[in-house]
Order: sequence, then C-alpha cells, then structure tokens
Amino acid sequence: MEHVQIGFWVIAGLVVIALLFDFMNGFHDAANAIATVVSTGVLKPHQAVAWAAFFNFIALFIFQLKVAGTVGKGIIDPGVVDHYLIFGALLGAIAWNIVTWYYGIPSSSSHALIGGIVGAAIAKAGTDPLIGSGIMKTVAFIVISPLFGYVLGSLILVAVAWICRNKTQRRVDKWFRRLQLVSAALYSLGHGGNDAQKTVGIIWMLLIAAGVTGTNDPVPNWVVVLCYMAIGLGTLFGGWRIVKTMGQRITKLKPVGGFCAETGGAITLFLATSLGIPVSTTHTITGAIVGVGSVRRTAAVRWGIAGSIVWAWVLTIPCSALIAAAGYWLGRVVL
Repeated sequence: MEHVQIGFWVIAGLVVIALLFDFMNGFHDAANAIATVVSTGVLKPHQAVAWAAFFNFIALFIFQLKVAGTVGKGIIDPGVVDHYLIFGALLGAIAWNIVTWYYGIPSSSSHALIGGIVGAAIAKAGTDPLIGSGIMKTVAFIVISPLFGYVLGSLILVAVAWICRNKTQRRVDKWFRRLQLVSAALYSLGHGGNDAQKTVGIIWMLLIAAGVTGTNDPVPNWVVVLCYMAIGLGTLFGGWRIVKTMGQRITKLKPVGGFCAETGGAITLFLATSLGIPVSTTHTITGAIVGVGSVRRTAAVRWGIAGSIVWAWVLTIPCSALIAAAGYWLGRVVL
C-alpha cells in the first residue's frame, strides 16, 4: 500500500483523540462491568470501579491482539486509510458516545467505532473499500453476543438454583456476595481484552497508513500499553448515568443473579476475543441480565426499557457512520 504523508503533530494529535475515545469507552462502558456488583450491594461504587479498572488493564497480559487485527485490517481496505478518515471515524464514535452517555443509554462504543470507520470510508471512496466479511461478522454479533449472554446467564442461574436447592437464602447470598467479586473480575477482563483492542486497531491503522510501521509488523508495544491504560482510567472515573439503567431498571438483581449474569457475559466476551470478533460488552451484559431476570419470571424483566436499549443498538452504526462522514469532510478543512 502507498503511504500517506502525515505530519508528526497530526499523527500525535490523532493518537491522543483515539486514546480519548478509549478513555470514553471505559467511562461509558464502566456500567457494564460494575452495574450488577453495585446494584446487589457487594461493593460500593468507588470500590467497584477500582476493581474493574484493575482487571481492564490486566487483560493486556491475557489476550492476543486478534480483535485489533480485525479492526485494523478487517473492516476496510487499509490502502484507503488516511488521517482525514481516522479523524472522521473517531469523531463519529466519540460524538455518539457523548449523546448516549448524556441520555443514560447503554449503547455500544464498539459499534460506534465500527460505524465511524465505515462512514468515513464511504465518504472518501464509496463502498469499494469495505470488507464485507469483517463487517458482517461484526454486525452478526449484534444479535449473537446478547443471545449468548441470555442463554448462558439463564443456564448458569438454573444450574446454580439446582445446586443450591437445599440451602437457605441467607447462606446462598453469603456465598454469592463473595463469588460475585470473581465474576466481576472475569467480566472486567473480557471488557478490557475486547474493547481496548479496538483502539489499538485504529491507531495501528493510522501508523500503517503513515508508514510509521509496516503492514506485516506487530503492533508497537507503546500503543498496546497506552490503550489498556486509557480504558482502565476511563472505567476508574465511571459512567454513573448508565449504572442505574443496567443495574436496576432492566430487572432487580440479587448477588446470585449478578454472578450468573457476569459469568455468562464473561464467557461470551472471552470466546469472541479469542476469535478476533469486536463485540459489544453492552449488548453482552444486557442479554445476560435479561436472561437471568426471565428465569425468575417473564414479568421480572422491564421489556419496555430493554426494547429502548435495543433501538439504541440498531441506530448506533448508521448514526455514528453519518457523523463520521461529516467528520471526514470537516477533517479535510481543519487538518
């Protein structure tokens, strides 16, 4: 591929914007990792965010960079990438995150970024640079990841109910208040492992386009470390507007339900990350929470709230793509 002449300060500025998106990803999606553990009273909010942020960063040492490879090379043809496209993609993702955070809507930062990349690429060169297999795989998991979370959360709760059938409620709560620390840690590992890599992928895309690193070279270590640090710091600051929606408004959770939802979500994220599929932690944990609630009884789930969340999922990619397309043309003026 031909390299684009991009000044050092433009590259540095775009890396900073990408890290800002990564920070916002942690900030926006902190609720996914801590909502259940806070709503069940196992940890206080400041304890929960510190716990989640630590495991977000530790994921650096657990997962291979397969998701970063998908975002960096599997969504659009790397040959079309330039600094205007990266600017537009990041602007679209950040703008949509701000809108959904403001209204307390647990949308997907991941799909906002994918939509941003697609929208900016179309604004530059039409649909030719799009890689259908990568996009379809990502879009398919809009349905698959919450479905997996739903099924796993439900099955784990049924298994736990059978195992604990002769135990008192008080004893069960005591056990699962402790076990929920483990499930929250696992979910935070999955969150960091999948989501931080998306920012790794877009910075890698920029560095390849600028000729800073080769197409077949590994991702520079400084990129990986900074991205995991940024998402951990974002989680540490927390997205409190969304915690209430995720932890209480969809369904009321007890420690055993929180454990089952987080464990089902964590398994889904571990599987997707190992396959290199950028999925939404928001979709995954929402599906798991709904699954746990529906095992108790269908009426335990507030389907109106869940339905409005699904509408946000449907709109995320097209809305962020439209903003990114405008951002691409803005970038050509200001960069």
